[in-house]
Amino acid sequence: MLSATEFIKQSLGLHLFFARIMKEHSFFLEAGFTPKNSNLGQQADSFKMQFDELLAETVTLSNGIVSPDVLRSGEVITPYTLNAELATQYFSGVNIQTNITQAEAGLAGSELMPPHPMLEQRVFMLNTKAMGLISALIQFKNLLLSNILSCRIFTFNYPLLIDHILREAKFYLGMVQMLQNREETDLKRQALEQEAFWNRIMAEHAKFIRGLLDPTENDLIQTANNFGNEFDKLTAEAKAAMDTTIPVDKVTNDSFKSTQEIREFKSQGTQGLLTCEIKSIIIPLLGDHVLREANHYLRLLKKYQR
Repeated sequence: MLSATEFIKQSLGLHLFFARIMKEHSFFLEAGFTPKNSNLGQQADSFKMQFDELLAETVTLSNGIVSPDVLRSGEVITPYTLNAELATQYFSGVNIQTNITQAEAGLAGSELMPPHPMLEQRVFMLNTKAMGLISALIQFKNLLLSNILSCRIFTFNYPLLIDHILREAKFYLGMVQMLQNREETDLKRQALEQEAFWNRIMAEHAKFIRGLLDPTENDLIQTANNFGNEFDKLTAEAKAAMDTTIPVDKVTNDSFKSTQEIREFKSQGTQGLLTCEIKSIIIPLLGDHVLREANHYLRLLKKYQR
């Protein structure tokens, strides 16, 4: 059973990362609808604002409490996040609460934390709120995917992207439920499950990037394609390791090396989008979004290597 300290720290770290991811998913959905489906855009915007509230509350609770590793990893914000939000707000006309990003930049972490029953109760309530909100977003994404696949609505987002962000929301919900139940996990099993999940996510990021680049960006398209193939193989390796046919350490080390490489590719890409040096239909916040997910995965892989 998780200690109160671990329950608090892990819950807050999880929400700092994933609540921002969910609010950005909601923005990507909102920006992808046509005028005919403006009602769906309004629903997506409502989810964005609710996740803003969840993230803002998490930031308030996290200062001086959350693990420094989480803040150092670049999964909460990166050096590009604020500028990516400002540019994306300019291009889309959709309001983005950059004040949350500025508050996150001032967060301090702590390795130690004394018993704090009141904070434990507030985090429990935060998790309860998050589970309800994530469940509602999952339902919304499920409905969208069903309507898109049956050609009842059109969106500028790939069907695979809707499925991709749906899986991430389900993954987030499962993690919160485990924390709320104070479940401790077997580290080896957790490593393989996380690696199978995140290697697939990294593969799909590469494929989305490939498909959103201007057709003239041949070198970047080829690089993205290579990353997609590489992470497809790593996903298969992680699944095979669950059946003990491949050593766990090999999968973790291979995943770490490739994730470092794709992280650098995403970092350079985000910079290129912000300086208008890359021709694409990638909105700057999407570049920063996938960079933060690579940073999050690298932190997990470092933990598994130890």
